[in-house]
Amino acid sequence: MFQHIMVPVDLAHMETLEPALQVVADMARHYDATITYIGITSNSPSSVARTPEEYQQKLEAFARKRHAVHGRPVTARAYGSTDPTANLDDLLVNAIEDVNADLVIMATHLPRSLDAFIPAHGDAVAARARTSIFLVRAQQQS
Repeated sequence: MFQHIMVPVDLAHMETLEPALQVVADMARHYDATITYIGITSNSPSSVARTPEEYQQKLEAFARKRHAVHGRPVTARAYGSTDPTANLDDLLVNAIEDVNADLVIMATHLPRSLDAFIPAHGDAVAARARTSIFLVRAQQQS
């Protein structure tokens, strides 16, 4: 059913991704799908990388580590932006078409009161994308 899974990852917040990454591994094995990890980075230096090229290298290293976990073919693509926070939804929707994904698996946070003012990215991407979106809620901290 699914042949190409796109997975947005934020290298600055890896601790919140594990539940979604487990789903990605299971779905990719089940459907014999390839995986593309997508990262959105600033064009200016950040806490993760000084340049978009360095971010791409780190994203590729992350993809290789995940390949060792699930054994499915992987690629990694970093997209640079002058304002990743403001442009994230547009960049993710464009990336879906760019990589020709037929499923997107995204980590999402637990609902909070701020969501009324700043909606979750998963909602916005799902509303605009032509492909299936699977949102995996982060585990509640105890």
